[in-house]
Amino acid sequence: MTDARDYLERRWWALGLLCMTQFMVVLDASIVNIALPSIGEDVGISQENLSWVVNGYVLTFGGFLLLGGRLADLLGRRRVFMAGLVIVAVASLAAGFAPDEGSLIAARAAQGLGAAIIAPSALSIVTTIFRDGSERNKALGAWGAVAGSGGAAGVLLGGVLTDGLGWEWVMWVNVPVALIVLALTPSLIPESRSESQTRHFDLAGAVTVTAGLSLLVYAIVDAESAGWGSTQTIGLLAAAIALLGVFTAIELRSHAPLVPFRIFRKRTLTGANAVGLMVGGSLFAMFFFITLYMQQVLDYSAIEAGLSYLPLAVTIILSAGVASQLVTRLGFKPVLAVGLVLVTAGLVWFSQISVDGSFTTDILGPSLLAAMGLGFAFVTTTIAAVSGIEDHEQGLASGLINTSQQIGGALGLAVLATIANSRTDSLVEDAGGDPAALPNALVEGFQSAFLGAAVIALIGLVLTLILIRGSDSRAHVELSEKEGTSPVAV
Repeated sequence: MTDARDYLERRWWALGLLCMTQFMVVLDASIVNIALPSIGEDVGISQENLSWVVNGYVLTFGGFLLLGGRLADLLGRRRVFMAGLVIVAVASLAAGFAPDEGSLIAARAAQGLGAAIIAPSALSIVTTIFRDGSERNKALGAWGAVAGSGGAAGVLLGGVLTDGLGWEWVMWVNVPVALIVLALTPSLIPESRSESQTRHFDLAGAVTVTAGLSLLVYAIVDAESAGWGSTQTIGLLAAAIALLGVFTAIELRSHAPLVPFRIFRKRTLTGANAVGLMVGGSLFAMFFFITLYMQQVLDYSAIEAGLSYLPLAVTIILSAGVASQLVTRLGFKPVLAVGLVLVTAGLVWFSQISVDGSFTTDILGPSLLAAMGLGFAFVTTTIAAVSGIEDHEQGLASGLINTSQQIGGALGLAVLATIANSRTDSLVEDAGGDPAALPNALVEGFQSAFLGAAVIALIGLVLTLILIRGSDSRAHVELSEKEGTSPVAV
């Protein structure tokens, strides 16, 4: 039987296991994008419904993250983590064998549900087996590197698997990973859960917040096709707001709420989640529009587009490691601010892309600048969001920051895609529908989107300066200096 001392000695191995799982979760959100044409042809999915192979995952992932995090606190983080792995493995297997459109989209939705259970429970395990301070900063540096680079790796791996083995392997790649992690988890990760509060499950709160967040994500991701001013979008947004309002009323009256609102009295946590919305919005949009620019304007193949992401992914990994060290010495506020300045600058550079652009000046240069900033931003928002939080609420804090990034990503991408498409359509219409005008129209649409993403990142910078407490940041440095290398008790 494994005792507490054994788990302490193996916690860095446990971190590797958890990071591998988080990489799988992030990968699943982007790996299918390049495979969509093949999926549509083989499964018989119409062009207008093809986006739901992606959106089905996003919908349940964004809607269930908060519930997944709280379940980890109440039922046991390792137990919930392993349950999420089982769901992802079964759903991924089903997705690869899906015979029709409905089956595939349902399987992707189930993948998103499993991911929503895995992501916050895994992050809360990291924050409970590593003590707040320099040791946790190193662990979250690795976590941020994985989270930031997973999207870029997904594009590359999706292209390789689709061209080499078939689109089914884009789904099936999760199965061996999940099975390996399931086999190793009991020996590497200790069980932990909240022991300091009543373990009553707030069913009414869980139903209303999950339904509200799911409706919100659905309204956002479908707004581009339905129209932002359409009855559907306005009605769904109103219903989502109403449900979240009911959730708030329930939580304020509950003796054991799903989300104790006292946690938002911590201004740095609230600020980190607000900044997380902005980071998610700028990140999702950046990956999306870079891919479209390379394939639709520069005529890159799937493999060429994937390989073009390698410098960006490597830079995120390296900068995340640097950021974790800087946070220990300088605190999370200044590092996060610098990261958002770099992201903003990189996106402004991207807004200068041209029809006859080159890889070096239009992709590589701004990619490296933005990637350095994203490595800084991912690590520091996560550290700020969980810093100073008691162990019994780490699942909640992890669910909150994951939800903020996911909702921000969905909203940012939907808004910026609308801006880009409106600009492109307007220019094509002005040219009388001349096909020769399309490349320039696409580029100007992408330019507008990148500039919009830069504005989102800039708002994140302003929120960092206003909402992230400098005193909390300095206290984190003092804690790291006192901590030394002593391990956390299990």
